[in-house]
Amino acid sequence: MELKPQDVLVLFKQVAHADRAWTYATLGEALQMSASQVHRSVKRCIAAGLAVEKGRGQWQTVRTALLEFAVHGVRYAFPAVIGAPRRGVATAFGAAPLAGEIRSSPGEAPVWPHAEGTVRGPSLSPLCRTVPDVALADPAMHELLALQDALRMGRARERALAAQHLKRLLGLTDAS
Repeated sequence: MELKPQDVLVLFKQVAHADRAWTYATLGEALQMSASQVHRSVKRCIAAGLAVEKGRGQWQTVRTALLEFAVHGVRYAFPAVIGAPRRGVATAFGAAPLAGEIRSSPGEAPVWPHAEGTVRGPSLSPLCRTVPDVALADPAMHELLALQDALRMGRARERALAAQHLKRLLGLTDAS
């Protein structure tokens, strides 16, 4: 079974809102996917060891495995493609939380092309077509997806910072 880019979205959404009891239908609605697409995605994630089944229709993300895949695998499985400057939604080091830590000139930070975008920069191919809409609708998802893009296309410093933030957001750091 081969992972697909939308599988990362499904895992991130479950982690971003772990307190919520998701059904395949509600998760699909939130991600602009059908319930059957979400179901197949969850099955692929379970087969890959990125999630575990908790009972009938219940599952949970394996956060350590997701971190490892996000940091070391996604950039190879789903490489970033940078294109011409466009108007869109800020991503990678142009969006929170990296925007406050990495300085860039106006128009230098990448964007997901989108009609409702407010910034201009080099276009970056999103993991899947719904990413800009999902990010605009959910700030927690925007953070996770922007960090994933920094890991997909960033230089060493950007990747290291993104990995630290992602580890924190996944709840894998010590509280001390």
